[in-house]
Amino acid sequence: MESLVGGPIGDNRAMHLRDEIREQPAVVARLLARGPELVDPVAERVRRAGIEHVVIAARGTSDHAAIYAQYLWGVRNRLTVALAAPSIVTLYGVAPRFGRSLVVGISQSGASPDVIAVVAAARAQGAPTLAITNTPGSPLAETAEHVIDLGAGVERAIAATKTYTAELAVVALLSTALLADPKARRAAEGDLARVPDALERALGAAPAAEAVAAEMAEANRAIVLGRGLEYATAREWALKIKELANLFADPYSAADFQHGPVALIEPGVPVLAVAPSGTIAAGMAELLGRLRDEHGAEIAVLSDDPTIRAVGRWAIPIPDGVAEWVRPIVSIVPAQLHALALTLARGLDPERPRGLRKVTRTV
Repeated sequence: MESLVGGPIGDNRAMHLRDEIREQPAVVARLLARGPELVDPVAERVRRAGIEHVVIAARGTSDHAAIYAQYLWGVRNRLTVALAAPSIVTLYGVAPRFGRSLVVGISQSGASPDVIAVVAAARAQGAPTLAITNTPGSPLAETAEHVIDLGAGVERAIAATKTYTAELAVVALLSTALLADPKARRAAEGDLARVPDALERALGAAPAAEAVAAEMAEANRAIVLGRGLEYATAREWALKIKELANLFADPYSAADFQHGPVALIEPGVPVLAVAPSGTIAAGMAELLGRLRDEHGAEIAVLSDDPTIRAVGRWAIPIPDGVAEWVRPIVSIVPAQLHALALTLARGLDPERPRGLRKVTRTV
């Protein structure tokens, strides 16, 4: 039996999804090569308009890219970033006052009417607008002032993988373009240049991800924890588990989790934690130790730090040497591999997730 990355496990059920996970280093490398032409016009428009706030409209996996942007642009660019409530426009018929905001729609298909409606309302008010999409001829792209084409190629699997990492890469590129300090910008470009190699190394987590999945196959619930920049990773990991493996996976900020939801810990409910080195490391390690020692939690730790990985019953590695601010582009790959392995271990077909279509249009 070969690993998920090396080839099919007994059949071709995972063909498209597995292949698209493997494509991610090349997809991101192509985006980085096109970086300046993609993001510099947007950055210049933001500077001319004196933008102080960003509003992002997105759904599903793209909403998790928006959460990454909310943290990243706040931390690195000191922008206040809000996640739009598209229903305000489409259900209640009210267009918020966008003022001095950049309004961004993120959608791999560019076809969701509610995301389009937010961007259209902002453009009608004269606010700068940006579409980040894998479909440059889509209605969302036609609505926005600026368009960034992810260029990820056709994504055949229903579960989004390569378009997600591409969205994260665009968010990181735009953050870099908005940096005023040339020295800081050069350092950021160096961090980004190392991401494709890190993505390639992340594919090597497949055996560990499969081992964890094999032991979790009988679970019917799971808790997924992350914090800060990696909160987006936790939410996306949980979504992939839900949509592919049909397992209730509830994501939480590690801070919010301690305000009540910690009561959910019980035998048979594994805790999956995104806990890499850096800013969140000490707090995550302390929390996971308490969950293990005081609550008997069975924990799978996704980390580049072997000391933190040792806290868990299970461990899945993240490549080391990745700058903290771009690490979510890399850390999601072992999580994708785990979700895929868990789906197969539960006897399900990842190419045909129950009740889902590739494009979901909400109003």
